Amino acid sequence: MHKNYYLIPETLCLIAIIMLLPQNTACASKILIPMDLSQTDHLKAYGIAYHALQYGMNVDWLLNYRGGSFLLDYTSKIEKECAFEGVRMEVVEPSKVLEIYRTIEENNMEPILLQKAPRIAVYIPENFEPWDDAVTLALEYAKIPYDQVWDEDVLKGKLSKYDWLHLHHEDFTGQYGKFYASYRNTEWYQQEVNKNEEMAKRLGFKKVSKLKLAVARAIKEYINQGGFVFSMCSACDTWEIALAAQNIDICHNVFDGDPFDPDANSRLDYTQCLAFENFQVILDPFVYEHSTIDVTMEAAQRGPSTYFSLFDFSAKFDPVPCMLVQNHTSLIKEFLGQCSGFRRSCVKSSVLILGEVSGTEEIKYLHGNFGKGTFTYLAGHDPEDYQHFVGDPPTDLRNYRNSPGYRLILNNVLFPAARKKELKT
Repeated sequence: MHKNYYLIPETLCLIAIIMLLPQNTACASKILIPMDLSQTDHLKAYGIAYHALQYGMNVDWLLNYRGGSFLLDYTSKIEKECAFEGVRMEVVEPSKVLEIYRTIEENNMEPILLQKAPRIAVYIPENFEPWDDAVTLALEYAKIPYDQVWDEDVLKGKLSKYDWLHLHHEDFTGQYGKFYASYRNTEWYQQEVNKNEEMAKRLGFKKVSKLKLAVARAIKEYINQGGFVFSMCSACDTWEIALAAQNIDICHNVFDGDPFDPDANSRLDYTQCLAFENFQVILDPFVYEHSTIDVTMEAAQRGPSTYFSLFDFSAKFDPVPCMLVQNHTSLIKEFLGQCSGFRRSCVKSSVLILGEVSGTEEIKYLHGNFGKGTFTYLAGHDPEDYQHFVGDPPTDLRNYRNSPGYRLILNNVLFPAARKKELKT
């Protein structure tokens, strides 16, 4: 006799979930690295995920599940590394893995497969100090390897070796950060000028502004060809200002020896910019500000008790912005910089806003596409130093292991590790 078997709805659902799981999920234990408030060291956790990719392992980034947790095959190597680095992890049995994926399937969550450790470059001069840049601090704390590149490397086409590029707090307009008024007589400022002038001369440029423009164009083409760029502070706005003013002299003679074009602001070409438009450049060398893009003055008036909020995105339909805002909180404390925030009226409509100070003109975090690549800007200097000054001591990330602001940086580091098809928007 033949028996009739009927699959109840719950069984059908379970089978569907199993079919959607990565290979071996249903038959082996996994390591779950939670990224919610239970995590002891969020920043080192990104390093563990990156190292797993280096070891040839796949990592599932569970968007919106417990703060954007990581799930990977169990190995004693990863377990020991978590213990050594102080990263909280959980060994989960197959039944628990199925439960996790069932929860993900039924909610605004999604597993994103990370397959390859991205090759990382940071645009910084040879004599930089790591505490000058929050990204290098984060990379070094999480033990994620990176290479330094500078003007000559960029112009020789070396960016093609890398998947991800971070722009240091550089002034791409050739005005040396507009530190002239306060620091022109200091040794470090004079060394900065000499170093850049020597580089420009060696590479065949008459002015530093022309050298930096050539670098800006090369970076733009790097994005166009599929590169991922992440910028903070003045590297966000000065890069775009340089592109808009590429046929105009906006540098006072104290910077380049000849006068600026008095009609500069009427001749800016915003079509050359990726994120910004309708801004005006500040031509006075004694004003510590590059353009009307920045909202530092207004942000400073609001003070250190201000927070910016992260937008909520659909993990299933908008995985890219969802990756970039993964966190254990949706509110992050404000922090200033040479560029503390982007004026809303100067941001192009094609750009996706990731974070803002609600009820104000300030956009803090944005993302966009250009050609085959992407750009992401996070305004401000250091997420755990409200108002960092020249000469201030470095931020010790051992004291900020659960920093939500630094998590935004490390989200961007892992972003290129996702399969290309996962990144389509």
